[in-house]
Amino acid sequence: MIIYNVTINIDESVHDKWLEWMQETHIPEVLETGKFIKAKIAKVLVEEEMGGITYSIQYTAENKDILDKYYAEDAERMREEVSKHFGNKFVAFRTELTVIKEYTAHSFNATEYLFTYGTLQEENIQLTVFSRTLSGFSDTLIGYKLSDEKVVGVYPVMQSSNEPADFVNGRVFMCSKKEILEVDKYEGPAYKRVKVVLNSGKSAWAYISSTPQPN
Repeated sequence: MIIYNVTINIDESVHDKWLEWMQETHIPEVLETGKFIKAKIAKVLVEEEMGGITYSIQYTAENKDILDKYYAEDAERMREEVSKHFGNKFVAFRTELTVIKEYTAHSFNATEYLFTYGTLQEENIQLTVFSRTLSGFSDTLIGYKLSDEKVVGVYPVMQSSNEPADFVNGRVFMCSKKEILEVDKYEGPAYKRVKVVLNSGKSAWAYISSTPQPN
């Protein structure tokens, strides 16, 4: 992939008109040449000593041959259009960038809600599992109850009762999908993770007893 970058400093006296024209007319016309896959415009967040406002417009082409074809067939006409509309009210320079590799954030970064009612509310446990403490809020899960029996006689475990009168109060924390997998390891085989809808209406993960309940 090749990025054709056009950096433009536009005089403030024509800025609004230029920005509208670029977005509504010029950039779409460049894309209509068929030489580029996509384009984006970004404002450069710096105060220019020479005044004006600076933008970067980036057009992505599949390869250098296609970009060269744009230079040969379309570039002069497109530059003349800018000059015709805005004369000497702008300064532009152009660069070519070769994309070496693209990276995409993994979906594990997405935020998840986790309903807790036991040791995961404790800061020392959070530091062990997440390497950080979590911020959260109080909520209630209706139709579930805490079992009379605890895991290894110590840890509370929740089970579904399907009774509206039953409920469990807890804390809801925000964490990533990757962190949820760490909780799976922490909870172990005595618990299973299920999606529940809390009293607040939020959808969250919760850990309940993995032991089948008697009918």
